[in-house]
Amino acid sequence: MTQPGYKQFCPLAMAAEQLCTRWTMVLLRELVAGTTRFNDLRRGVPKMSPTLLSQRLKELAAAGIVERRMLKAEKGVYEYHLTDAGRDLRSVVEAMGFWGQKWVEARLSLQNLDVSLLMWDMRRNLNPSPLPARRTVIQFIYVDLPASKRVWWLVVEADGCVDLCWSDPGFEVDLYVSTDLCTMTAIWMGLTTVEKEGRKIELSGTRGIARSMQTWLGLSPFAVERKRAAA
Repeated sequence: MTQPGYKQFCPLAMAAEQLCTRWTMVLLRELVAGTTRFNDLRRGVPKMSPTLLSQRLKELAAAGIVERRMLKAEKGVYEYHLTDAGRDLRSVVEAMGFWGQKWVEARLSLQNLDVSLLMWDMRRNLNPSPLPARRTVIQFIYVDLPASKRVWWLVVEADGCVDLCWSDPGFEVDLYVSTDLCTMTAIWMGLTTVEKEGRKIELSGTRGIARSMQTWLGLSPFAVERKRAAA
């Protein structure tokens, strides 16, 4: 990495030199979650500039944490995969996330709202098993956002694949979810539930899909820690 070293033989200090630059742990969160392509990584870290993202990927590759692979099927397209050393960081990333979920004040988290990141994470973590064995389309309307960011679609195919659309995909909508961004973010983080926020969420469409929303909704992988702490 390029930042000045701690100049300590301590393994923790040496690990920190590799991992504690700005955005590095958040980028590792995306890689651990299985994201491999540059543009998809950008969607997971939307406030990180493409230049800095490219730099961090090069640094992680130089450190032996990530390897860059060219796809044979798509000329000029590369993917970024964790090496054995990178995969070994999964428990580190998860431990930091669970610590933040348990000990960082929730109100601070809810000051950092980002609809594109929220919807991307919901797409990635959505559980298709409670949904019908056919294409299911769910439209989210965030009533407090400007028109350009207000409406999003999750398209869940019969095979479980999930697409996120910010323009109308042209399919019949099975469920409309109308709410504000803060409420949806709090639910996704496991700070509250769909049932508890019933007055702030308007559901219109197929009853079964509406009733099972808390089950299929793609919650944060760290939401379990909040449930455990509340138990």
